[in-house]
Amino acid sequence: MIDRQFIAKPSEIGLDEGRLQRLYDFVEGEVRAGLPSAQVAVGRRGRLAGVRTFGTATRGGLTGPATDDTLYCIYSSTKGIVGVAVWGLIEDGGLRIEERVADIIPEFAGKEKDGITVEQVMLHIGGFPYAPMHPDLWESREKRLERIKYWRITWQPGSRFEYHATAAHWILAELITRRTGLDFRDYVRRRITEPMGVPELFVGLPDEFHARAADVEYVGDPVAPEGGWKETNPDTVLHFNLPSQRRAGAPGAGAFAGAGELALFYQRLVSVNESGAHAPLRPETIEMATTVRTKDHHVDELSGLPVNRALAVVVAGDHPLERGFGAHGSSRAFGHGGAGGQIAWGDPETGLSVGFVTNGFVDNERIRDRGRAISTLAAEALV
Repeated sequence: MIDRQFIAKPSEIGLDEGRLQRLYDFVEGEVRAGLPSAQVAVGRRGRLAGVRTFGTATRGGLTGPATDDTLYCIYSSTKGIVGVAVWGLIEDGGLRIEERVADIIPEFAGKEKDGITVEQVMLHIGGFPYAPMHPDLWESREKRLERIKYWRITWQPGSRFEYHATAAHWILAELITRRTGLDFRDYVRRRITEPMGVPELFVGLPDEFHARAADVEYVGDPVAPEGGWKETNPDTVLHFNLPSQRRAGAPGAGAFAGAGELALFYQRLVSVNESGAHAPLRPETIEMATTVRTKDHHVDELSGLPVNRALAVVVAGDHPLERGFGAHGSSRAFGHGGAGGQIAWGDPETGLSVGFVTNGFVDNERIRDRGRAISTLAAEALV
């Protein structure tokens, strides 16, 4: 649960309560239309205007009303969390983006991968989008490293963009361990989430919290998620109903949180001077890490637009709606969505942050339309 000190009346943080209600009504309508459950939160000026939860979820084998303390798998929104942890490592002098991965992780060397840099990994231009890491290996660092030895590139590093759904962030996790001596899950917690005041944003869900995690369900026929999960099949998303996969904390897809934790996480990055808890990164670090580094030829194959990638996050640029930040997002808004339609972003221009989570998978067109509506309605609550 979010600490009550971080909850404010909407008017206290520059949000209109009536317009926020339109957002809540929309999310509730999505549940009435078929989603099993959903949760949404909006933040500004370092606090949240509450959390709203709708619908029913199965947790720990029991089915009942979802509540504000229900936790959800956030899928690729995890990439932003682990990415920010790497920002912390960079800020502390423990890593440079121009370093070659193979110089830090010898198991990564060979098979034309020696020149791949940390920056290329964080931008999804490293050239190994389909490098396999079977879920059976996730809980063993030794087995993961053995698997990495056999990874090959698919195309020349730096030459194009192709979403690395899981592979890139297994490398980021190992970089954290090599440079800190800590398991990446412990580092994320100690360096980022606990200082932020979001201790229940879990990269690696402890067993004692399993009974609060909503089981993922398909609504209608199972379909593969958009956005580069080509090495997966529709059953892949259901892995995160298993305690072992939740516990492993796959760094590109396996974190658990509520909408409030996601909105507050991004509050700490866009409202640094107004946060009620310690902002764990300097403003100049956040500015550096959210500067777009991809080029015009790095194009999203789904939208046809330049991907506008910074270090492990997407930046709105001149197409905020198409990139997941709603019709009113500024060019500086940044964040990372997740499979199934999870929403997690913040906007430095307005100070707004948004979190949305659900345990229901629907068709990809509906996910896109819903995400655009939620992000747009959230911004329309600004006074």
